[in-house]
Amino acid sequence: MGFLADALARVQPSATIAVTNKARELKAAGRDVIGLGAGEPDFDTPENIKAAAIKAINDGKTKYTAVDGIPELKAAIAEKFKRENGLTYETNQITVGTGGKQVLYNALVATINPGDEVIIPTPYWVSYPDMVLLAGGEPVIVEADKSTFKITPEALDAAITSRTKWLIFNSPSNPSGAAYTEAELKALCNVLVKHPHVWIMTDDMYEHLVYDDFRFTTPAQVEPSLYDRTLTVNGVSKAYSMTGWRIGYAGGPADLIKAMAKVQSQSTSNPNSIAQWAAVEAISGTQDFIPKNNEIFKARRDLVVSMLNQANGITCPVPEGAFYVFPSCAGTIGKTTPSGKVIENDEDFVTELLETEGVAVVHGSAFGLGPNFRISYATSTEALEEACTRIQRFCGNLK
Repeated sequence: MGFLADALARVQPSATIAVTNKARELKAAGRDVIGLGAGEPDFDTPENIKAAAIKAINDGKTKYTAVDGIPELKAAIAEKFKRENGLTYETNQITVGTGGKQVLYNALVATINPGDEVIIPTPYWVSYPDMVLLAGGEPVIVEADKSTFKITPEALDAAITSRTKWLIFNSPSNPSGAAYTEAELKALCNVLVKHPHVWIMTDDMYEHLVYDDFRFTTPAQVEPSLYDRTLTVNGVSKAYSMTGWRIGYAGGPADLIKAMAKVQSQSTSNPNSIAQWAAVEAISGTQDFIPKNNEIFKARRDLVVSMLNQANGITCPVPEGAFYVFPSCAGTIGKTTPSGKVIENDEDFVTELLETEGVAVVHGSAFGLGPNFRISYATSTEALEEACTRIQRFCGNLK
């Protein structure tokens, strides 16, 4: 009998973290590496949010809090949902965790029984399937259209069985940046209305990062009849440049929120008290910096899409949101590098790109859809331009 849990054999380490760590190792060894693997804004946390954290420290707000969030933060989140999404939640319907990842995991652990199925559209954030597996469930992968990165209502309907418990829905998407229009989302919701045993877990982490007049909507907003079986998940990491503060949150049915708090009470207990007070200011304070940051992100997106589409064998769609592009490298498969290595799949492509040109990206098959790769453009314009120049050179040298 082995010492480690059998469940660990079902899951893989995070591919995005692995790429970031590899880039760091190469940099430490003296290599000139541009890391485009991490989904982390390069902007600093806004001053008003940092000031709120400093005030919390000075005011002695450094003790244990309620397990799933201080009342002030829950009230701010409830007001945010009402103001921005037209959703009404009482504070007992709000949970706060140590990042959105913990909130998602708490929900799965609190609800999944052996044999329960969770529908996950591709391309998906790398952690979704493994969190389902750790919770004892079975991921059911539904492949999206390879040009739009969106699933159809027909594909969703076909994936639902009597054992389906959840649909995990992420828009705008990590890794593709694709976002569902209100009409596209309504069509998916119409399918879910027909299957009252299926719950919806929405990952809205990139809600505020949308471009070109795209209007964000979330399932319980588009189809109110789904409200009682929807967990609407969000957080402060991306739009507020607060990745390291580790605050995620969700609104949902009170019984589910209570069950999630029970899980959290026996794992981490409360999120960091200082970060919670900073999150109150982030959600309730000025939002003026968000459109300014989005203009910078949009310019970076347009640069990256343009330059990648000039690389031999690369095709890059224009994403509606987030800060990722998910180009296809299908045109490079079967080609040979100057060193004699044949590119057989997207993992070969990103490995050779890192070794040859010092550009760290994540292979698309880690997100369930290939041959593609993910680039995060949440870094400086200069670094992105240099990275895309190197990708062009790498592809140009393939034979």
